[in-house]
Amino acid sequence: MKSLLSLLVVAWLVIGVLAAWQRGYFGEDRDVSCKTAGDTALTVVAGPLNYVGVNPKVDCRLPDRDDLPEPSK
Repeated sequence: MKSLLSLLVVAWLVIGVLAAWQRGYFGEDRDVSCKTAGDTALTVVAGPLNYVGVNPKVDCRLPDRDDLPEPSK
């Protein structure tokens, strides 16, 4: 049972890598940032869901300085 589950997980991730490759996420001319790395990782994890319309995206924004807590002394 464990080997079947492991095989399914590996197949799921391989399909996700294929989807990311088809979308051009592994190109050398692609900028590396929080957003691109997150988009790639989510595409891989989404696996076969990419082929039924799932298009995961990440929104990486730094918090505003006013929202940060005061440093402790």
